Amino acid sequence: MIVGTVVCPHPPLLLRELTGGQDVAAELRKACTEALGALTALAPDAVVVVGGHDAPGEHAGGAVPVRGFGGTGERAPRERALPLSLGVARRLLDGAGYSGPVEMLTVAWDASAAETEAAGARIAGRSGRVGLLVMGDGGARRGLRAPGHLDGRAFGFDEGIRRSLAAGDWTGLLRLDPGLAEELMVAGRAAFQVMGHAVAFSGTLVRPELLYADDPFGVMYFVATWLRGAG
Repeated sequence: MIVGTVVCPHPPLLLRELTGGQDVAAELRKACTEALGALTALAPDAVVVVGGHDAPGEHAGGAVPVRGFGGTGERAPRERALPLSLGVARRLLDGAGYSGPVEMLTVAWDASAAETEAAGARIAGRSGRVGLLVMGDGGARRGLRAPGHLDGRAFGFDEGIRRSLAAGDWTGLLRLDPGLAEELMVAGRAAFQVMGHAVAFSGTLVRPELLYADDPFGVMYFVATWLRGAG
């Protein structure tokens, strides 16, 4: 049973040691910590993390990939380093004081509808009280200095994600167009759709709350909670 779901983004700047003297991600990190606090307060038996990567897989332990983004942390062998989405999730969970069981899964950036549906069904079918942490960014083409430069279509696409997260509308997440998401560099598309399927299969009504939605660096970041209740 999924008792609650949290959405957080995974920019490297959520790792405090990468922000320098001025903590430019403080507000975003605070929203993530608040969301995870609400999730862990539900006393899940385990937290399942889903994040995008080049390929699907399960990841146990591993090191947070700080050195790969200009940090000074311990350099870990490539085979031990967590993908960025999972490494940021691990750091956020630690920062929120969660010490329970964690299972980490990746979904391919370009995962098909069938693949995201299968992953969502596996999560929904788990026994016990499951907390779901979904790591995903919105579009990265929201400004002239954005990673993908400017594409006006990004605003409407991201608004659809924002409305879905604010309303607890899993059907809206399932309607996201994979091809357009790829063009707009929406790194969270596949993870969001795994989330949509997981909630659909679980049959859980949710109380949605959108805690953050902004694009401070030309990339759209969302923080939201969908907690079990009479949504």
